[in-house]
Amino acid sequence: MGTDGTGPGEAGAPGGAGPDGARSDGARPGEARPGEARPGGARREWARHWQYAQLPGLDLLRAHYVRHTFPRHAHDGYVIAAVTGGVEEIGLPGGTVRAGPGSVVLINPEVAHTARAGVPEGWAYATLYAPRDLITEVAAELGTLRGTPGFTVDTVADPQGARAVTEVHRAAEAGDALAADTLLRGVVARMLSRHAGPLPARTPRPAGAADAERARALLEERMAGPPSLEQLAAELGTSPFALLRAFRARYGMPPHTWLTDARVRRARRLLEAGTAPAEAAVAVGFTDQPHLNRHFTRIVGVPPGAYRRERAR
Repeated sequence: MGTDGTGPGEAGAPGGAGPDGARSDGARPGEARPGEARPGGARREWARHWQYAQLPGLDLLRAHYVRHTFPRHAHDGYVIAAVTGGVEEIGLPGGTVRAGPGSVVLINPEVAHTARAGVPEGWAYATLYAPRDLITEVAAELGTLRGTPGFTVDTVADPQGARAVTEVHRAAEAGDALAADTLLRGVVARMLSRHAGPLPARTPRPAGAADAERARALLEERMAGPPSLEQLAAELGTSPFALLRAFRARYGMPPHTWLTDARVRRARRLLEAGTAPAEAAVAVGFTDQPHLNRHFTRIVGVPPGAYRRERAR
């Protein structure tokens, strides 16, 4: 929840209008500046997570978070995030990195990570959740990458690149499809040409990897009524501890954390199709809508109702 009693996505966003009505800090007119002091010294959180119909497959998130923390989770596609204020701390498999204004955070698909504020005033950022086919298409057009493209760094100091990410958001919010698509492809090309290479071929799988993959498939199938760790291990012919260790090594998180993330991903697809949050909650295995609300907001950054409304516009 925000410090004013609202959750991310229920409050407004940023500052100074330009000639096209856009604020100089990337916000819409009439919205609060990120980190703006509230009466009594509180700071307001805001977030907008949406899609622009002319950029199919792309999710956009602009937000300012103070108290909000993202639990360990992963994405189907690529993350390109420009930090515009404060400091973000991202917990990655290789350790924790800090990103301040002018930095761009780059995360490959299915890489488990966390995020939280690195300073008391929180962090503001503009994020592009790019689908795999877009990255592959631009990489093919560049002609310099072979195999599956992937970012080779987690964060870079690139003020020009960070500005370009915010310009994609601004063009999309203005409804300028030509500019938004042009800028998006330019950002992707810039990041791929400077900070990417072919993802390494899969190394020999460690012991237990097959069990981890089978466990994931079973959890996917039985999402609404999953077995316990002991039951799952018995079904796979292994021990709970061995399965837990193998699953964490393969997916970067324990089975119960992965299951929560998977439920939220499936709930997103249902909400995008117009399913009511209460129905989506039951369909993916949450006990009720408040249960969905809590986990969805923590992982996605906005409540399910706000997420669904943005996609119904």
